Amino acid sequence: MSIGNLEDLGLGDLQQLHETDDYQWLLTNIKLLRNKQFDQLDLENLIEELTDLGNEKKNAVESLLQQVIRHLLLYQYWHVEIERNSGHWQAEIYNFRDQVNSKLTSNLRSHLVAEMPKIYQRALGYVQRKTNYQIEIDFPRESPYSLEQLLDINYLG
Repeated sequence: MSIGNLEDLGLGDLQQLHETDDYQWLLTNIKLLRNKQFDQLDLENLIEELTDLGNEKKNAVESLLQQVIRHLLLYQYWHVEIERNSGHWQAEIYNFRDQVNSKLTSNLRSHLVAEMPKIYQRALGYVQRKTNYQIEIDFPRESPYSLEQLLDINYLG
């Protein structure tokens, strides 16, 4: 579907465009917003897309923080592997911290604070499986880290 004059575009056309070419749909909605043609916006799909975008951002910072926790746990508690893997784990900790810090906003920080127990439990489950539940590794049941420590580029790593 070719988008010519925005005035000739009907809501049905815009909704159909969302189904066939979501990138062109996005560009068209941006033009409509810039032109303050709010009555022509595909609000239903726009709200859905913005909601998805917010969820993607939350999932991204959660995933990155979980990676930081995983590698910190391995670095601090898996003593039998420390000599072989410490450099790798330290580099990964730095990398994931750098990434999460670059994406963090005050709202996403608040989200991470609220989700910390769940994020830690997912990370703990991963490292327990990675280490084959070795009984000599005593991983803490609850997070020994504050969010500030997890985000601090110089903390343990």
